[in-house]
Amino acid sequence: MQDDNYLVEKAKKGDKVAFEQLVTRYDRLVLNIAYSYRNSKDDADDIYQEVFMRVFLGLKNFQSRSKFSTWLYRITINVCIEFKRKQKVHGHESFHENEESENNYSIESTLDSGEKTDKKILENETASLILKEVNKLPQQLKMAFTLKYYQGLKIKEISNMMNCTEGTIKSYLFTSSRKLRENLKPILEV
Repeated sequence: MQDDNYLVEKAKKGDKVAFEQLVTRYDRLVLNIAYSYRNSKDDADDIYQEVFMRVFLGLKNFQSRSKFSTWLYRITINVCIEFKRKQKVHGHESFHENEESENNYSIESTLDSGEKTDKKILENETASLILKEVNKLPQQLKMAFTLKYYQGLKIKEISNMMNCTEGTIKSYLFTSSRKLRENLKPILEV
């Protein structure tokens, strides 16, 4: 398997296969970030398209000062933030952000899991409540939280992607966790 730098250099020279390999290598991650940020498959698909269009157009200017993946993540984050800003300006938030999670889980998957149905439904409802509260966080907090806890990235990687210090990311994570605990406490207390 060729490394990113090799593929980037070939893609810069017009090698479409090399570019396709880069897209294939990172497409799932970009889609997951977009989906976890917007919680809508349609919005995530739009973000995905925009990200790889920007990568295609901007690749000739990529100077390898950072890793390709870091550059790609920055583009993804910027597109997510711009996408949300554009929707607010045009006055139409995604329908999917307010949609109930019942459509996201099938009865078959609940029954096939081997767990009691009531327990699985409760877990799904809890996950839905958490995601709803994550979506209410300010953009920077939401992005840091999403990258850390939904995508499993390290603080150093997140700081590179978001172009800020590791201390700032730790602060974002602390603040977002505190806000989520405060907002979810009355809902999740038994």
